[in-house]
Amino acid sequence: MPMAETNDRRDIVLLVDDSPEALGFLTEALEQSGFSVLIATSGSAALSIAERITPDVILLDAVMPGIDGFETCRRLKGNAAVGQTPVLFMTGLTETEHVVRALEAGGVDYLTKPINIDELRARIRVHLSNARSAQSARVALDAAGRHLLAVRSDGSVCWSTPQATRLVNAATGRDDGMAIVTRRIAGWMANRLRTGAPDDGTFTLDQPEQSSLQISFLGSIGPNEHLFRLTAENRRSDDAVLRQHFALTPRESEVLLWIAKGKANRDIGEILGLSARTVTKHLEQIYVKLGVENRASAAVKATQVLHSL
Repeated sequence: MPMAETNDRRDIVLLVDDSPEALGFLTEALEQSGFSVLIATSGSAALSIAERITPDVILLDAVMPGIDGFETCRRLKGNAAVGQTPVLFMTGLTETEHVVRALEAGGVDYLTKPINIDELRARIRVHLSNARSAQSARVALDAAGRHLLAVRSDGSVCWSTPQATRLVNAATGRDDGMAIVTRRIAGWMANRLRTGAPDDGTFTLDQPEQSSLQISFLGSIGPNEHLFRLTAENRRSDDAVLRQHFALTPRESEVLLWIAKGKANRDIGEILGLSARTVTKHLEQIYVKLGVENRASAAVKATQVLHSL
């Protein structure tokens, strides 16, 4: 029974094996099941294909000359375009250490040669379904505006919501702010592993002259995928000063503080979890209370008050 979707698009399988016999056998079986099959006879060829085409699933021989399957998988997982694509290893190696190596490299499953086609079909079906469910969840998180990111144990990013990326860049004042955050997370995770601390925790990334970021560990959602939530922490003393000096509401003082730091309305909305329209409404009230007509004048007044401390 064909496994591909009923629309015109056929699921793409990248088949990586240095054996012509295995390639011929598996290609025929997969194409009869409704897949489009891409063939690579080496790890380097697989990496080259993945740079140009994103497969839906990858079947990877563990033992190949040159770059073996384990290293190939690690490099594939470092490619953002295919980082979430399920990789199923195929090999005649059955010792536990080889299974562990395959999983540590980023594989989701392990099939022993000779391959049973019915079993292969069933496992592909499961992993395609899981991958699509995970992708749907991430799309939903993006739409919900959550400041979430998932990282590997070494701190490298598996994925992040667009809102998390914008929050980090706005809060750090840098376009590469995520690199700062992931280094901090990697250090925290290494310390947690070394000290055996509980699987929860919240810690802070402090940036000179910038907002602090609160980073909360939410748990592990995969063998090497750890979920964190980000929250911006404004400097409370500055908030209090502006609030008292200009008779502002708490939210208005937060908006004014970010105006003084040169942030645009969109950035302020991302940082504070507000819509652009709400930020504009707060600005209108701030202008009235400060007796100014534009954001530049408001920023100047706020900066003068803060620098007088």
